[in-house]
Amino acid sequence: MIKTINYLFVTFFGIGTIRYAPGTITSLITTIFLYSLFHIVNLSSIIILIILFLVFIYSFYAVSEYIKYSENKDPKEVVIDEFIGQSIPIYLYEVAHGIEKDPKESILFYLYIFILFRYFDIKKPFPVSFFDKKFKNSFGVIIDDIVAGLYVILTLIIFMIIKSKFF
Repeated sequence: MIKTINYLFVTFFGIGTIRYAPGTITSLITTIFLYSLFHIVNLSSIIILIILFLVFIYSFYAVSEYIKYSENKDPKEVVIDEFIGQSIPIYLYEVAHGIEKDPKESILFYLYIFILFRYFDIKKPFPVSFFDKKFKNSFGVIIDDIVAGLYVILTLIIFMIIKSKFF
C-alpha cells in the first residue's frame, strides 16, 4: 500500500509516466493548480504554504524509497521535484504581491515563471548542474529543481529592478 502511494506521489499521480515531456506537463499542471488555489478557490497563503511544506518534506522519503532499488537515481518518471521547484517562485510571487492583483498580470507572471523554470530545469546552469550530477539520491533529485526555482526568482527580481529603473 505505501509503495503504491509513494509511486503515485513521486510520479504526480502517473503524469511522470507520460512518454513525452513529463516534467513540462507536471510544471504546467502545477502552475494551473496553484493559480486555481490562489485566484479561484482563494485559499489562504498559509494553508497553501502548509500543503507545499508537507509535499516537500514527504518527497524526500518517497523519492528515496522509490529510487532505493533502482540503477537510475534520477528516473524521468519522478516529477514531484518539478512540482516543488515550480511551486517556489509562484508561491513567493503571490506572497510578495499581496492580496490585490490584476488577474491578467498574474496570468502573465505565471507564464513567465513557468517558462523560466522549464528553461533553468532543462539547461541546468551552475549550481543546478552541480546538484544534479553530484548527489545521486533524493536530495539531488529535489534540490536541483529547488535551485532552478530560485533562479526564476532571481531573474524576476532583476527584471523588476531593471523595469523600475529604466521604464
